Amino acid sequence: MSLTERMRAWARGIKRDGVTLWFAYRHPATPWHARLLCVLVVAYALSPVDLIPDFIPVLGYLDDVILLPCLIWVAVRLVPAAVLDECRARAAEWMNREGRKPRSNWGLLLVALAWIAVSWLLWKALNGSGILGLH
Repeated sequence: MSLTERMRAWARGIKRDGVTLWFAYRHPATPWHARLLCVLVVAYALSPVDLIPDFIPVLGYLDDVILLPCLIWVAVRLVPAAVLDECRARAAEWMNREGRKPRSNWGLLLVALAWIAVSWLLWKALNGSGILGLH
């Protein structure tokens, strides 16, 4: 298998596991800590917008290439094997039927809140009041 084929297979696996986590966070046998991480990862992975917009050189792709795969990897490791197998099968079936990954408006809200928080912190820092009122 060539490097290009391996990279494509890896990308398909990441995409599938993002949808897998969508099913895993709803599964009753998923532990609460895994469920919490799954909700955050799914909200961001399936969001119609990125935390760092892709038009920003280099940084715009870091979340897609590094951050998101790492978060998916950690979340997948927290889900019990039996639940993961069942949810992977459901994800594959869903993606074959729908032909696309689902969308998450919660992800849009999550990204918007992150940008608001960063903007507020920058505003506070640049106005001389210090971050969180500390000097």
